[in-house]
Amino acid sequence: SGTPQKYDPTFKGPIYHRNKPYLFYFNIVKCASPLVLLEFQCPTPQICVEKCPDRYLTYLNAHRSQDFEYYKQFCVPGFQTNKGVAEVLRDGDCPAVLIPSKPLARRCFPAIHAHKGVLMVGNETTYEDGHGSRKNITELVEGAKKANGVLEARQLAMRIFEDYTVSWYWIVIGLVIAMLLSLLFIVLLRFLAGVMVWVMVTMLILVLGYGIFHCYMEYMRLRGEAGSDISLVDLGFQTDLRVYLHLRQTWMAFMIILSILEAVIILLLIFLRKRILIAIALIKEASRAVGYVMCSLLYPLVTFFLLCLCIAYWASTAVFLSTSNEAVYKIFDDGTCQFAGKTCNPETFASSNESRLCPGAHCQFAFYGGESGYHRALLGLQIFNAFMFFWLANFVLALGQVTLAGAFASYYWALHKPDDLPAFPLFSAFGRALRWSPLTSASLLSLLAAENKFAKFLMTCLKCCFWCLEKFIRFLNRNAYIMIAIYGTNFCTSARNAFFLLMRNIIRVAVLDKVTDFLFLLGKLLIVGSVGILAFFFFTHRIRIVQDTAPPLNYYWVPILTVIVGSYLIAHGFFSVYGMCVDTLFLCFCEDLERNDGSQERPYFMSPELRDILLKGSAEEGKRAEVEE
Repeated sequence: SGTPQKYDPTFKGPIYHRNKPYLFYFNIVKCASPLVLLEFQCPTPQICVEKCPDRYLTYLNAHRSQDFEYYKQFCVPGFQTNKGVAEVLRDGDCPAVLIPSKPLARRCFPAIHAHKGVLMVGNETTYEDGHGSRKNITELVEGAKKANGVLEARQLAMRIFEDYTVSWYWIVIGLVIAMLLSLLFIVLLRFLAGVMVWVMVTMLILVLGYGIFHCYMEYMRLRGEAGSDISLVDLGFQTDLRVYLHLRQTWMAFMIILSILEAVIILLLIFLRKRILIAIALIKEASRAVGYVMCSLLYPLVTFFLLCLCIAYWASTAVFLSTSNEAVYKIFDDGTCQFAGKTCNPETFASSNESRLCPGAHCQFAFYGGESGYHRALLGLQIFNAFMFFWLANFVLALGQVTLAGAFASYYWALHKPDDLPAFPLFSAFGRALRWSPLTSASLLSLLAAENKFAKFLMTCLKCCFWCLEKFIRFLNRNAYIMIAIYGTNFCTSARNAFFLLMRNIIRVAVLDKVTDFLFLLGKLLIVGSVGILAFFFFTHRIRIVQDTAPPLNYYWVPILTVIVGSYLIAHGFFSVYGMCVDTLFLCFCEDLERNDGSQERPYFMSPELRDILLKGSAEEGKRAEVEE
C-alpha cells in the first residue's frame, strides 16, 4: 500500500511500500554474525527507504547541521528529534553512519568496487563507524556477503515456487502420462508378458543409446565456444543450474555415466539370459493371477489415498504445533554485553536495567517460541509427530503388501482356477489384513541414535553393515507379510517360517528373486526415461508444435525433476503389484513343494506351466552347483 510507515516496537521484518521500495540495514557489518545462519536474518534494525544513501555521513556530524534533513529519512518512522545523540544511538532510532550504497534486489548494499586491486567504497578504503573509530572496508564486504547469501537463498526458494505456480498443470499432465503408460504397460504385460519384457529391454537400451548420442552432440556443439572449457571444479556451485549445461565437461560426465549404465545392463542381459527366460515364465503366471484379480491394479490408488491421509494428519498437526508459539525477542549487541541473547520486552526495554548497562544493545525479534513448559515440550511433540507419520506410512505400505499377498495367495491355492477363487479376492484379503491385528502388519524396525563422538564414529564404521541389515530386514518383512496372508500367524512366527522356507529353496531364490526385480526395474526406468525425455524437450521449448505453449521458467530443471521423481513413484506403484504377485506365487510354490508331492492324494496347486518351468530351472541350477563343487 501507499500509506506512510508507522513505527512499531514489535517490528519483525521489513514491509515493502510503493514509495519506499528498498530495504536499508542500519549496520550491515552485523550481517557477518553467526546469528545470520542461526536466525536466518541480520541482527540489526532494517527499514524501508525511498532511495539508498549516496554519501558518507555519521549521525554525530549530521546532527544540528544542514545534512540532518537528509539523514532523517534513514531513521525509524516516528523518530523524535529532541533526543540526544547518545540516546538516539542507544535506542537504535538512527544508524550510526551512512555509507554510499547501491540497490540490489531491493536491498541497499555498500557500493564496493576494486581500484588497482584495492577494495574501496566511494573513494575510501576505510570508514568511520559513527562511534569515533575507523574500520576496514573488508568488514563491510563480509557483512554484505552474508546478507547477500540469505537473500540468494530466499530468491532461490521464491524462483522455484514461481516455477511451480506456472508449470504445475503441465507437471500434472506429465504425471498423468506416466500413469497411463504404466497402466498400458501392465495391461500389455497381462497378455504379452514375454514379448513385452524383451520390448522393454530393447526400448531401454535404445533410450539410453539416444541419451548417449544427445550428450555427444551437445559436447561437440560446444567445441570452440567461449567459456565452455571451464572445469566444474573451477566454476564451483551455481544456483542457476543452466550454467552447467554450457560446459563441455558436464555433457562428457553425462555421456560417461549413461555409457557405463548401458554397458552394465547389456552385460547383465548376456549373463542372465537363461534366468530371464525362467523369470518371464513366472511373470506370465503372475499376469494370469493379475488377470483374475484385475482390481489389484487399482489398489496403489488406495495406498496413495491412505498415504495422503497420513501426510495430511502429519502436516496439520505440525502446523498446529508450529503456530502455537509466541514471538520471542532477544537482546542483540556487538558481543560485549553480558545480557546478549537473553529474552526481552521491546515495549519496556528502553527503560530496563539491561538497556542502561548495555547502551549499544537493542531488543529485536528473534524467532517464534516460548519459555513455558508447554513451549519447551514442542520440539519433543514435533519429533513424536514425525515418528507417528513414519509409523503410519509404513503401516499403510505393509497393509497394502498383506492385502495383495492375500489376494494372490487365494489365486494360487485355488485347485481349480478360476472356479475355486472367492468372489472378491482383494476385498476379502483386505478384510483379513485388518482383522489380523494391525500391529502384526506394522514394520518392527527402530531407529537408534547417539550423540557422543565414539557412537558417531562407530555408526559411521558400521553404516555399510546397517545398510545390508536394513535390506535383509525389508526382504524378510515382505516375505513375512506373505506368510501372514497365507496362514494368519503373527509377525515373528511368519518371519521365522518365511526365512527357513527361503533357506531351504536358496537356489530358486537366487534364480528368480533378483532377476524379476531387475526386469521390473528396467520397466520403471523405461517409463521414467520416456516421460523424462518428453518433459525435457517440452520445458526447454524444443518441440516446435508446442513451443509457445511451454511456460517461461527460471529453472526448467524444477518441473523436469518433479516429473521424473513423480513418474518413478507412479511406475513403482503399478509395478509393485506385479512384484508382490511374483513374490507371493514364488513363496506359495516353495510351500506347495514341501506340503504336496503331485500325487492324487496330495496334488500340486501350481499350474502345469509354472511347475514345468520352475522345477526344470531349479534342477538345472542344482546340477550346475554340483559341477562347480
